[in-house]
Amino acid sequence: MRFTPIKRVDNRLVLLAQSRLPLVEEYLELDDYRDIIAAIKRLDVRGAPAIGIAAAYGMAVAAGRARRADIEFIRSIADEFKAARPTAVNLFWAVDRVCDRLAGMPTDDFKERLSLLWAEAEAIHEEDRLMCREIGRHGAELLTDGETVLTHCNAGALATGGIGTALGVIYTAREQGKKLRIYADETRPLLQGARLTAWELQQEGIDVTVICDNMAGMLMKQGKVNHVIVGADRIARNGDVANKIGTYSLAVLADHHRVPFYVAAPATTFDASTVCGDDIVIEQRSPDEVTGGFGTRTVPQDVSVYSPAFDVTPFDLITCYVTDTGIKPGGRREGGG
Repeated sequence: MRFTPIKRVDNRLVLLAQSRLPLVEEYLELDDYRDIIAAIKRLDVRGAPAIGIAAAYGMAVAAGRARRADIEFIRSIADEFKAARPTAVNLFWAVDRVCDRLAGMPTDDFKERLSLLWAEAEAIHEEDRLMCREIGRHGAELLTDGETVLTHCNAGALATGGIGTALGVIYTAREQGKKLRIYADETRPLLQGARLTAWELQQEGIDVTVICDNMAGMLMKQGKVNHVIVGADRIARNGDVANKIGTYSLAVLADHHRVPFYVAAPATTFDASTVCGDDIVIEQRSPDEVTGGFGTRTVPQDVSVYSPAFDVTPFDLITCYVTDTGIKPGGRREGGG
């Protein structure tokens, strides 16, 4: 990739400010964990894997700045990060993993404990890069030269530590010589598809067309979509998937039009502690993101707004899951419809 959305530089975390894309490519240099939490909340870093990676780095940043690396302090920082985006399971997984590693460390030496925090964050980052590569390798087998893929939100390099999940499949297929056409839902209300997916694919020279979210059904009816591939923020034990709001609607449309519907996600997104989709906590975003997310008010004053960040797609609408360990079948009967 020609851009690096998240990296460590000395004792700072450097993030590509995604809220400013596609017009401005700006990098934030953060040396205070509270600024990292703020960046997560305002979506300067987003995507379940990337949030987990940023939080892991943020715990090391916090320890270094406070010169404290005892487990009680680090667990308190972990709790602050968990509160930032409650739906993304990778966030919880990453900070709990860092806490568990620190709790098992016998020495009280600050420098050694700080070194472990940085090393664990870097390990999480590297493992995600490798998982993205494997997701891409397995998922590319589902695509054929000349086909068209529809995706929603952004599940690419901007959202992960590697080449992405849903977009990682597309990048890998391209490496194999397959020419694909991509439709990117604009993804209201904050347009992650139009702003981020389109920008990212354009950087990589991939044919991409942005559509309004409500155009997807018409394209499927016209036979212009061969596959739908999306990412995931949390996958429950029964296979229900929480992903960016609008994903459920796409799955219903894909089922009706007999278009395969794939969920691409690393093993860390599968949450065995959550029984089903009804148990997933859905983050509620500020009404301002709907009423005037880009500076122009589009809703009358004093009108109520409902703004969940995610919806839940049930297992029986999913054709298969593309994971770093292989393809896993979903619950949708062959052909859909």
